[in-house]
Amino acid sequence: MLKSLSIKNYALIDELQVSFNEGFTTITGETGAGKSILLGGLSLILGKRADLNSLRDASEKCILEATFDIRGYGLHAFFEEEDLDFEEMTILRREILPCGKSRAFINDTPVTLTVLSGLGEQLVDIHSQHQTLKLTDNDFQFRFLDAVAGNFELLEAYSAKLKTWRSLGKQLSRLQEEKRESLREYDYNQFLLGELQEAKLEAGMLEELEETYEKLNNVEFIKEQLGYGVQLLESEQFGVLGQLVDLKNAMKKLSSFGERYQELAKRMESAFLELDDAGNELKTMEEELEDDPQLLERTNERLQQIYDLQKKHGVAGMDELIAIQKALEDKVLATEGLDERIEQMEAEAEKLRTQLEELASQIRAKRLEVVPGLQKNLESALGPLGMPNAKFDIQLEETDDLRGNGKDDLQFLFSANKGGVFSELKKVASGGELSRIMLVIKSMLARYMKLPTIMFDEIDTGVSGEVSNKMAGIMKEMSATMQVFTITHLPQVAAKGDKQFKVFKADEAGQTVSSMKALEEQERIEELAEMLGGKQLSDSALAHARELLTTKA
Repeated sequence: MLKSLSIKNYALIDELQVSFNEGFTTITGETGAGKSILLGGLSLILGKRADLNSLRDASEKCILEATFDIRGYGLHAFFEEEDLDFEEMTILRREILPCGKSRAFINDTPVTLTVLSGLGEQLVDIHSQHQTLKLTDNDFQFRFLDAVAGNFELLEAYSAKLKTWRSLGKQLSRLQEEKRESLREYDYNQFLLGELQEAKLEAGMLEELEETYEKLNNVEFIKEQLGYGVQLLESEQFGVLGQLVDLKNAMKKLSSFGERYQELAKRMESAFLELDDAGNELKTMEEELEDDPQLLERTNERLQQIYDLQKKHGVAGMDELIAIQKALEDKVLATEGLDERIEQMEAEAEKLRTQLEELASQIRAKRLEVVPGLQKNLESALGPLGMPNAKFDIQLEETDDLRGNGKDDLQFLFSANKGGVFSELKKVASGGELSRIMLVIKSMLARYMKLPTIMFDEIDTGVSGEVSNKMAGIMKEMSATMQVFTITHLPQVAAKGDKQFKVFKADEAGQTVSSMKALEEQERIEELAEMLGGKQLSDSALAHARELLTTKA
């Protein structure tokens, strides 16, 4: 509920502060007094884009602020999602700076216009003749029909499953495309993998093969050098071991002359033992070494195979080649497992579709159930509003597609005249007729769902006094469960308000300013009398005004 409105430095308004109550509030004033300015200021607070021309004084900033009582609006989730502090008395504020920039706040927290607008849409419904075009919007028609049918819980469940189903469909499409792409590469990847698997790659293999190849490829030279080494060690005349024996014995003879000689003798003994062992190793290696042309050829083939694979895959090491083999194994395995994954997802998607079909059928059944009564109620409500021959033909055709709100095509066909041909609302209903139809629909919606504060902007334009009285009665009835404002030129409507405000112009310090005030009872009588008979307040006009106020209920 809108509790208060504050406007500073906006258009013709210098500074305005006004408080509102629940129920039905009427706003009157002469043409050009500033009622549209008031509505424009409220629209800015609710998230409409700002215009620098809105500033009354271009050197000062414009501040517009509204306080709302949002208890019972179910907005906790919105505040939590937008990371805002929830306050039962929530303040929306706009500031338009002289430089042209605009700032928006919710409870003193800066927000984007998108966030402000998102909240504003849930707080105030501004209804003008231009807004009646929404009546011809298919989404609005569906929302109206579903409100009457009590479909909101079913639609919520349907919407959640539809979102999951569509997301699953996108994943499935990507997976099928991945399969097509993988299949194009599958044979080639499998061929590459086969080459690598045939090579039986292992870490450290390349170094081992290269060592074996070098040994076998130089076997004669190695044997020659090993034999020469044995000869140097064991030659009878000049062998190193023989001479080392003589050296060892000489040192042993000196060991009795002190500790240093004993140590030297031990070292010579150790050198002899080490060299003797090395000599034995040389002889063993020489005996074991054999020429093996076949092993050399096989080793060379294995090396060439690995070198070719490294060149083919553009790598220089065995580890990189093994990593490529692992990646190819993963790709081939993934391709081979795609069919199973696709089958699982298709089964899940089919299950979801079946559930969606069932929900859509339930939604459709409830819609069809209320259509006859809805047509009758619309026609009955429009009769007293100067449309006695209004007829509706609400057509609901089942489709094959799963849509955002079920599987139906909806058409609101209308005929305003007796015996007239039914056609789409936007083609046959005039602006005034659309306004009255929208008023009736909004009043019906108020019975089925909690609507925000609603503001009617001269919805009664161009209708007779009796019809306007009926329209005012509908708005009065709506105000029993919600806050209702109407801007009007008709005294019959203005008198129905629980509270009446007047918008007026005045000259202050050589400038024209717009202002607004709540009218006391006598002021209301005089305002209504002026609306009835003009500036010269006659006794009959005053009496008529008193009568209107007396019978306003």
